[in-house]
Order: sequence, then C-alpha cells, then structure tokens
Amino acid sequence: MPAPSPFIDPPAVPYYPEYALQFVGWGVVRQWEFNGWKPESLSWKKSCYIHGGLSGPGQVLYKGPEAEAFLTSIFVNNFSKFRVGTAKHAIACDEKGLITAHGVLQRLAEDTFRLFVSGPWSLYQHSVTAFDVQQEVQNNFLFQVAGPTSLETLEAATGESLRDINFLRFRQTTVAGHSVQILRVGMAGTLAYELHGPSALGPEVFDAVVKAGQPFGIERLGWQTFPVNHVEGGFPQLFWTFTSALYDDPGYLEFVKANPHAWWGAPEFVGSVDPADRRARYRTPCEVGWQRSVRLDHAFIGRDAVEKELAAPKRTVVTLEWDPEDVLDIYASLLRPGEEYKYLEIPGSPAHRRTYAHADHVLKNGRRVGISSGTVYSYHFRKVISMATIDLDQAEIGNQVVVLWGDFGGRMKEVKARVARFPYLAEGRNQTVDVAGLTSQQPIGAE
Repeated sequence: MPAPSPFIDPPAVPYYPEYALQFVGWGVVRQWEFNGWKPESLSWKKSCYIHGGLSGPGQVLYKGPEAEAFLTSIFVNNFSKFRVGTAKHAIACDEKGLITAHGVLQRLAEDTFRLFVSGPWSLYQHSVTAFDVQQEVQNNFLFQVAGPTSLETLEAATGESLRDINFLRFRQTTVAGHSVQILRVGMAGTLAYELHGPSALGPEVFDAVVKAGQPFGIERLGWQTFPVNHVEGGFPQLFWTFTSALYDDPGYLEFVKANPHAWWGAPEFVGSVDPADRRARYRTPCEVGWQRSVRLDHAFIGRDAVEKELAAPKRTVVTLEWDPEDVLDIYASLLRPGEEYKYLEIPGSPAHRRTYAHADHVLKNGRRVGISSGTVYSYHFRKVISMATIDLDQAEIGNQVVVLWGDFGGRMKEVKARVARFPYLAEGRNQTVDVAGLTSQQPIGAE
C-alpha cells in the first residue's frame, strides 16, 4: 500500500512518491498530476477516475429540532419533502440574489443533515441564527469515482451489487473492510459516485478502489485536470467559472475576524474584464441554469431578488467553442517579437492553483453580451471550450461571438467563438442512466 501523505494530518489520500507533481493550495498539499493530463482527461469518457481533492474538513453536520428550518432559511431549495436517504444540490444567495455557496446536502435523519463542500457561508449564517440547531465541522474523505466503468469498479471494490442506488441516493457499503457511505452523484456529467468516511481511513479506501478499478481502466485524477470535467459536464463551479458573493458581505467579513478558519482567501481577479467589476465574477441561479432548484414557497436570504429575476431573466449559461486558428495565434505570439498574448494554459486556464475570479468579455458586433470563464482544452473533443453566461437573445446554438482573451490592461486577443450545446458532454448523463439494466462492461483490454 502507498504511504500516507507526509504533508497532511490526518491524510485522506495516499501518497504516491513516484508521482512528484504536487502543489500547496488552501492549506493542504494536493496531487497536481498522476498519469498525465491526457489520459486523466479521457477517463470519465472512456473508463473512470478517482479523485480525492475535495477531502478534508469540508463537510458540516447540522442536527436539531430546527435543522430543517435553519437550512430552509438560507437555501433557495425547499426541504419539506426531502426524504431521509436522499441528497440534493443546495444553493444559497445573498440579499442581491447572487450565489454565495452551493453544495450537496444529504438528509441523514429527520433532524440531521450533512452539507458537502459549500464553503463558510452556512458557518457564518449559523453564527447569527436563533434556530435550535447544532453545527459540527467534520474531517472526512470525499472520493469521486466517475465514468462509464465507475459502477463495475465500485462493485469490484465493495464486493456487492450497487444497482439499487439511484441518482441522488446513498447508503452504506464496505471497502477494504471499512464501512463507507456511497452516494450516486458527480460533476463530470457521466455515471458517477462519491465515497465518504473518516479521513484516517481514506488512504486505505482510496488504494483499494484503485486496485479494484485497474481492470476497468481507472485513472487517478489530479487537481490540474479536475476542472475540465466541470466545463465538459456543464457544472458551474465556485472559483472556476464564477466566485462567491460572500466576499462583499459585511457580516461575513466581520465573522472571519473572529473565525479565521472560515476565510477562503481573497480571490485573484483576472481576465479581460476590469477587476473593479466584481459583479462580472458573480452569478445568480438563472445565470448558471439552476433556476429549477428555486422554490418560492418559503422565506430565504435573497428571495425578493431571486423572484424578480425569475420573472424576467436576462442571461443564461452556454458552452463556447473557440476558433482553432485564433487559439493557434495565441501560441504563435510566443514565437514573435514584442508582447505576446496571455498564455492559454492546458488543460485549464487559468491553472487551478489558487482562488480565481476569472471573467472575459463576450462580444457581439463589438457589444458586450456576456462573460466567459472556466476555459479548458478538451483532449477528448479536441477543442478549446469555455463556460459563458450570455444574454438570452444571444444564446442560440451556432451564434458567432467573440471572446476578448487577456488580462485587463494587457494585450488582448479577439477569439472567435461559437455558441454550443450546454452541457457539452451530452451522452450518458448520470441522472438518466438505468443502472439496474446496465450491461456490465468488459475489463479494459479483455477479449
């Protein structure tokens, strides 16, 4: 078994010394790359991957007679019909209707919920609440296993059928002799699952899944390539395609003075949009296509602003396909004298090493019609694509627009782009896969 990481205590992911590419981010050391970004980026289309970058103290348990009432007050969702054993995507806003946090919420019991990777917004709101609800920050591993062979891999790792687990459902199973929770959910847009449990058990569980998945082509997914699946899969993500509006909340800023552990760190404002334009880096539920999660049958923070936008939305989310010749010209500028264009990093730009608030102008006949962010090179599709929030009248597939590529104050490149389908990876969506009738795939390389 690989050694535990010497950098994290307790370790959640094994340390593989043969893979030297690592970086320090958000207080922990993360594996930047394992087997290379090309095979890693193909994994969720061809086989599957396991990723542990979201492990750590990112889960929060809420328990008490008014736990549901507390969560209902801060999320746009309604939880009155939220059954035990199920999960949903929970979205929080500020008073302006701008997203401050989002994550997966589970109902463990009538009075008990667990919130995953949604950041400190709920911690702040709990500090000012009068509801009778207890809060506990937990340090657990969170392993994502996604791709067409994810089911076979996990059935091999657990030694049991997992086909009773429907989308957004969870239960206990066993891996490497340890009881772990398995949830059917994912960000890659394909069949996907998550495994949860105490971080101290993480290295053993992670390694057991890797060994079980080897006949099925499993790849260990590094942090470098992880954002590609969000853009391909059509899942807008904080600090990749937009940033949280909590940085403008005076109450939150006061809260972190007394609770520095709840500070995410100030994002770096990059892109062709003026850094002074903070709104260009924020999103509303409508602007990322999450309006179907909103329920106006209860009071929540930002309800009036959200209701107003639902009545007259102005923008939606699309994928942009970048013109190959314009992309080549960005790289060609490195071979010419004078100032080059901003470097387009592969597979994701800006590289996911820190907290970014990225925003590039989208133009139509010189007029600003949207914001592009989360730019990636998809090795599978052989295209540079980005996620954009764009005016509704410009969102038709095939519409030709221009992305203004560069950092404000520097040299700009006008990149022709085509509005494309969203989500871009349209086949085999997790919520539509009938795993009960799924034919088991042969191990990779088998006759």
